[in-house]
Amino acid sequence: MANLRDVRLRMRAIRQTLQVTKAMNLISTAKLRKGRRVLQDIEPFFNRIQKSMFDILSGAGQMRSEYFQPTKKSDTHHSAVIVVSSDKGLAGGYNSNIFRLTGKLCSGLENPVLIPVGSIGYRYFIHTPYIIMENFSFKSQLPVMDNASEIAEYVISQYLYGMFDEVHIVYTHMYSSVKLLPVSIQLLPLNLEKMKEEFASAGQKRVELSFEYLPSRHDVFNTLVPFYIKGIIYGSLTEAYVSEQSARMAAMDEASKNAEDMLASLQINYNRVRQALITQEMSEIIGGSAALE
Repeated sequence: MANLRDVRLRMRAIRQTLQVTKAMNLISTAKLRKGRRVLQDIEPFFNRIQKSMFDILSGAGQMRSEYFQPTKKSDTHHSAVIVVSSDKGLAGGYNSNIFRLTGKLCSGLENPVLIPVGSIGYRYFIHTPYIIMENFSFKSQLPVMDNASEIAEYVISQYLYGMFDEVHIVYTHMYSSVKLLPVSIQLLPLNLEKMKEEFASAGQKRVELSFEYLPSRHDVFNTLVPFYIKGIIYGSLTEAYVSEQSARMAAMDEASKNAEDMLASLQINYNRVRQALITQEMSEIIGGSAALE
């Protein structure tokens, strides 16, 4: 009876876990659909911002700007890395892949400092040797432009002040529902050669054009670059959110399948134990009846 009771308790616990995993799967599916709609709406603008900045940089030629060269306040070089992780776990290898790429990126930078976006990333990097300059958390909500503005204003102000000599962002790019890969982009300083490499790797080609700037090149750049940085960060946050929901949906689907397999195995074990107990009781009854006769 004790063994039978243990099996019942395990089956009850697995059924409760199965209810949770299926509920989280449904929630992630709904969030994924909503996030995909937003991503499809902003993706053309996200790509257009990158292409427009490439056109502007191509036509600018040699121009002095604080966005091309860092403003030196000290002799020490510092690199800031914005790490976009999640606020919740149970998303498979989503966060671990981000942390792995961040570690690889930081190993090639001088004096890297981190700006985690998401509580999971903050709790992870607080136990590492890396310095955390600031932390942002949006409570697992679909990112809005205000979130991107908050991050962009912080990194731009610190960059112009001279706290950072370069700024990178690490997030998860959703190539498809089954292919989620972390990528890194250099936000500041603007680098035309790296932008050309990114466009070439994406299969895009742009023709270098010549522009006339009014009132001046410097004023136009000071106006456009913050919008460019904000747009890149917003696109990265949205794509990371969609990738997170896709990863969590896949993880919960796999967990549900494993729970169902365990439940089926325990059900067979339960039936065998129960049949053995019934057979034993019948044998005892028959044996006692024969002894009385």
